[in-house]
Amino acid sequence: MIEQKSSTTISDDENKTLEINLQGKILHETRKKALENIEEFWAKQADNLIWSKKWDKILDWHPPFAKWFTGGLLNASVNCLDKHIDNINKNKAAIIWESEAGDVRTITYNQLYIEVNRFANALRNLGVRKGDRVTIYLPMVPELPIAMLACSRIGAIHIVVFSGFSSQALTDRINDSKSKVIITADEGIRRGKILELKKIVDRAIDSTPSIENVIVLKRGTNDINLKDKDHLWHELVRKEKFYCQPELVESTHPLYILYTSGTTGKPKGVLHSTGGYLTHIYATAKWVFDYKNEDIFLCTADIGWVTGHSYMVYGPLLHGVTSIIYEGTPDFPTHDRYWALVEKHRATILYTTPTALRIYMKYDLSIPNSFDLSSLRLLGTVGEAINPEVWLWYFKTIGNERCPIVDTWWQTETGGTMISQCLGIDTIPMKPGSATFPVPGIDIGLVDENGIDVEPNSKGYLVIKKPWPGMLMTLWNNDDKYVNTYWNKFQGFYYTGDFALVDQDNYIWLLGRSDDVLKIAGHRLGTMELESAFVSFKAVAEAAVISKPDEQKGEAIIAFLVLKTGYKESPELKADLVNHIRKTVGPIATPNEIHFTNKLPKTRSGKIMRRLLKSISTNSEMIGDTSTLEDGASIEEIKQVYRDFQDITK
Repeated sequence: MIEQKSSTTISDDENKTLEINLQGKILHETRKKALENIEEFWAKQADNLIWSKKWDKILDWHPPFAKWFTGGLLNASVNCLDKHIDNINKNKAAIIWESEAGDVRTITYNQLYIEVNRFANALRNLGVRKGDRVTIYLPMVPELPIAMLACSRIGAIHIVVFSGFSSQALTDRINDSKSKVIITADEGIRRGKILELKKIVDRAIDSTPSIENVIVLKRGTNDINLKDKDHLWHELVRKEKFYCQPELVESTHPLYILYTSGTTGKPKGVLHSTGGYLTHIYATAKWVFDYKNEDIFLCTADIGWVTGHSYMVYGPLLHGVTSIIYEGTPDFPTHDRYWALVEKHRATILYTTPTALRIYMKYDLSIPNSFDLSSLRLLGTVGEAINPEVWLWYFKTIGNERCPIVDTWWQTETGGTMISQCLGIDTIPMKPGSATFPVPGIDIGLVDENGIDVEPNSKGYLVIKKPWPGMLMTLWNNDDKYVNTYWNKFQGFYYTGDFALVDQDNYIWLLGRSDDVLKIAGHRLGTMELESAFVSFKAVAEAAVISKPDEQKGEAIIAFLVLKTGYKESPELKADLVNHIRKTVGPIATPNEIHFTNKLPKTRSGKIMRRLLKSISTNSEMIGDTSTLEDGASIEEIKQVYRDFQDITK
């Protein structure tokens, strides 16, 4: 167990105090009181927002449908912007934007306020009204949060679509939401390549009858082929007033729809409210990141995903914090982009993915060690469970053993963080690889197949037992699917789809998606624990574990590994890896196959696409949807690796 220690010498009396605090006495007491009366607890958090009219009822709960703070009226953009322009934050940077090429734009809170108001007026003049849906298909540029906040200012529902999605994926989301307007750019840039976004939109528009207007942000130097529905962003806002009267909306009014993809079927339109969501984000941003007014927050997520919504846009702006937006990838054009951003902009908090960290772990330590990272005071992870080895590398190499790590677990559906260390409340001992405890007001449980709570040191399905403000209200136009997907597996509990372990200290360890749990000779093993075991070996940078049918064991373990720089594939290395797994996990976990590859297939949000690996390993032609795949070349490489293996074993 790693404990947070003071860098200075302390007295015996001070040490006793420190030990008490490290046990999280205040945090645990807060959690206990919150669960005794969740309505009263969350109402106190909601008081931190600006309400034009207070709510009549805290929670209207008709399982599984929850309405928070009914009767209350507010506006999201007012809470993010208006409250800052009459205080010291007015001229402070709200957004620092940097491109892949190193171009920088800094936008103050006052400038952001003006731009949001002008664009909101432009949307109104195009006929956008309260409740209308607006699709935003923009790269990672400041105009993306401007568009989001402009929508919220007039009560429109924003739908951000990741700019790496295809025209078909865009068409599906527009048609499902029946969006009235789409906002895009002529181009984006990713890994040195031009993404012709306007051309993608043009293809989508042919099959999206609900779209009345297309707004185009001009970034490139080439002329844009404008069509009848098209308007240039800068021309629309040129004559607009600097103030737009905010539309007061009900607390339960939808703030946004965010589509989340599964392995099969159409993407689900997750619908989040205004008052409940903002309450959850305001509270968790403060609790988890312990925001200070001088903080410069670097979140490396794309705003097309929920992390970007909650903790790059809404969370920092609600608190008057400076947020860095980076249009680029961690290792292009050089293998140091995140460290360069931290040094250049003196970032105080870094919130990134374990996937990004594993990418950096492949390279020599001299790369991060050549940068001044002393401005960092807190490190965070999101997107997937973090391997203990990756955690320790992050803590030692990037944090210099002085920055605490908040490992956060949550989902698109939950809106905000559900399990995490809460440094804004109290400190607790850190266990590398554990997300720790539920945040206050969140009732997390681990249950068996029958919905019964498991004992400590046992694995179970992760469920949420009580409603919370940030929860999705439903799936857009599909209440039945909402009920069937999240509430039918365990009656009365929200089913997260994740598998986890609770240890003897009640710390929670995420083990991966429950449908990724392997059953080897009757034993249940999570992909996460197997992958962590592989990554703990000195030569391995990344690991993906799947299974395929086996006559003797039921399922056989197949591992795909990416080696660190300086290591090469060999029979001896495979033998050492097998012995390592047998020692660290047990003989039951002995892998049947080990394959080496230069890259793993991942979504653009950094998650390993194990189903694609499974399709390849079982010689299935059913690859399925690859619209979220970051690099198609990874699939071809793995196919070749597997063909070579089959040739050898014939």
